[in-house]
Amino acid sequence: MESELFGHEAGAFTGAKEKKIGKFELADKGTIFLDEIGDMDLNLQAKLLRVLQGDEFARLGGNKPIKIDVRVVAASNRDLQKAISEQTFREDLYYRLSAFPIIIPPIRERHEDILPLAGHFLNIFAKEMSKDIKGFSKEAKKIILNHHWKGNVRELENCIERAVILCNGEAIQPDNLGLSQIDAEKALLDEMPLEGGLSDVCSRAIKIAETRLIKKVLDDTGWNKTKAAEILKVSYKTLLTKIKEYGLEE
Repeated sequence: MESELFGHEAGAFTGAKEKKIGKFELADKGTIFLDEIGDMDLNLQAKLLRVLQGDEFARLGGNKPIKIDVRVVAASNRDLQKAISEQTFREDLYYRLSAFPIIIPPIRERHEDILPLAGHFLNIFAKEMSKDIKGFSKEAKKIILNHHWKGNVRELENCIERAVILCNGEAIQPDNLGLSQIDAEKALLDEMPLEGGLSDVCSRAIKIAETRLIKKVLDDTGWNKTKAAEILKVSYKTLLTKIKEYGLEE
């Protein structure tokens, strides 16, 4: 991995028959993207830190310093603060990399993005498989929105690919998805973090219960918000606030 990032000189190790230019050197005056930075070996983290602090490095097996001007973008699906406390990620490297952090929540926390992403994957796979599929049935949409998506976007992508393979009509049906409402509800309960104080757990449980109830009433009333607010015994304004807060959409 060190050779991949920083390159090596001929003879640096067994099998290194010729000089190799590393990714950092190739990215000079440009941008390098380091994916899954949280999985990097601690020794390599130390070498990366030295590069970020000094803007120079030497190829593996070489002594000549190479100056670079590189923008570094790093990503991780791990909690790096937790990794620091577990001593699997360097704190100094974390602060060097996190000058401008962008937090992207999992799609289960971004309901408004689920159906557009599902539609995007549907278009891709339908074109690949030469199938004329227009969209999702109402029931299929409901199941997709209610599923917990523990595997995040990759799980959604795989699910839609499978659905396109199985679909023989113009719309994806619930049985094409391989998901069920029961699975979705069980996943919500299984995945609810039991951390923090009792009030923290209660807040999360209330959010899940409110989301499910509001969605059910809105669906039952055909998204008549005035009628739904009456059934839920809340003001129209409160209902609108909850719909926006939980990312619900018709």
